[in-house]
Amino acid sequence: MKPNIAYILLGTNLSDREGLLNEAKSKIEKDGNGIIKQSSIYESAPWGFESDQLFLNQVITVETILNAFQLLEKLLAIENTMGRIRIDGSYTSRTIDLDILYFNNEVINSESLTIPHPRLHLRKFTMLPMAEIAPNLIHPTLLLNQTEILDLIQDKNEVKTFYPQGRHII
Repeated sequence: MKPNIAYILLGTNLSDREGLLNEAKSKIEKDGNGIIKQSSIYESAPWGFESDQLFLNQVITVETILNAFQLLEKLLAIENTMGRIRIDGSYTSRTIDLDILYFNNEVINSESLTIPHPRLHLRKFTMLPMAEIAPNLIHPTLLLNQTEILDLIQDKNEVKTFYPQGRHII
């Protein structure tokens, strides 16, 4: 059976942000899911709400035997175990946020899941890591690759590569 390929955005702006990203990736890899690629980690201000705490975001490519709805269920369970508190209809600071951006080349519009993610093309903090790890991946409804989408993005928020303490650029 051929595995499914999913692109997942991880985000956090509370506590040990890098540690939470690593914990989430570890939990995603359980139950037969494999991370086959991961972007750099990016740091940016919150999008859609005010907070003094900056976000760390990263996109990972996952091979999975789960279908999109099963994967969503798994990701929501991970968010819950990691202390994510959802407030309907509003953006808030969070321990972890796990969003399916793409799933194979599928287009899904259901009450519980929309793929491709409906706002990915609006957010620089999403498109920078997507363009890094899958620049030629075609968005199945916009019919543009990730680099083209990034070039068209109007989000002017600063997004920079995150370098943890002790790691230096030479």
